Amino acid sequence: MGKLYYSYQMIHKLAQSIAEQVKESGFSPDVIVAIGTGGFIPARILRTYLGKPILAVGIAYYDLNDRPMDYPRKVQWIEEAEKQLAGKRILLVDEVDDSRVTLEYCTKELLNYRPAALAVSVLHNKQKEKRGTFPPGVQHIFVGENLGDDWIVYPWDARDIDEHDKNATLGH
Repeated sequence: MGKLYYSYQMIHKLAQSIAEQVKESGFSPDVIVAIGTGGFIPARILRTYLGKPILAVGIAYYDLNDRPMDYPRKVQWIEEAEKQLAGKRILLVDEVDDSRVTLEYCTKELLNYRPAALAVSVLHNKQKEKRGTFPPGVQHIFVGENLGDDWIVYPWDARDIDEHDKNATLGH
């Protein structure tokens, strides 16, 4: 398993591609819901193209030692979620679909608010067996890029952005 480095420019282009997929599909979201922390930047870029407001949720799937927990848990959720989401067309955004456990958890929670429609968007989908599944009610899944099971290194995780960009340029 290798490491794949992505620059902000690469991420922006993937988000633009997703926005085009959303428009071509006919799905017109009323609101974008970003899963923090990885979904914040892609959601903000999608807002540029789709012009919709962003709400944020915080989900913890890893413990303090960066080990996956059995189940995700809410860290932050949308205040008055039912009022803000009932009857709305929601685009849920995260950076990567790895195990699908976090996305399964969030989609199930969002469906509790009876949205008019629910779609999921990720920059990267790891093409591997998933532990989670999308519940009925998820109408679209928009993917910027399908990958193997490589370690993805995003620019917002970089301590040295110049070194990170160098690695992204070299195709590491």
